[in-house]
Amino acid sequence: MALSIGKKISGWLGTGQDPREELRPLWHHVVGLARKEVWFREAGVADSVAGRFDIITSILSLTVLRMENSPELSRKTALLTELFVEDMDGQLREFGVGDVVVGKHVGRLMSVLGGRLGAYRAAFSGGSETLLAAATRNTTLAEEDRAPVLAEHLAQLRGNLAATSDEDILAGRFDL
Repeated sequence: MALSIGKKISGWLGTGQDPREELRPLWHHVVGLARKEVWFREAGVADSVAGRFDIITSILSLTVLRMENSPELSRKTALLTELFVEDMDGQLREFGVGDVVVGKHVGRLMSVLGGRLGAYRAAFSGGSETLLAAATRNTTLAEEDRAPVLAEHLAQLRGNLAATSDEDILAGRFDL
């Protein structure tokens, strides 16, 4: 079967497949996990744009922290983060944020993600109270009294990620 003209040109120019494509199933899985009702019904996360963003960045943070523990996956965390940026850029544009300021907004979102990474890295090296404080501080909650359930779910997700092979992480084969 003949290659398409576009693929032939890509080959000649040395531009192969986008390396982020290998991580796209993982990114879609992170988003899918963040959409699960358990976060909103059991864990008290606000069912709002802010609450949904918070849970996506929390799950992404735990995933990136797991990837950092693997020599193979640690090199790919930047690619996963690029998929986050690409998705958030599109979401901002859908909300009507224009070209002139979208970069500034994406920069803020990246700063939030960096803060979450730091908060959860520190929380998991502390005790359960540290995790509870980090989860409460970094998540828009509709029901604050449910924060311990949120912390339990995040701890369970972290445990599941730790027990998942690198191959299954990349394929997005892990759950809460």
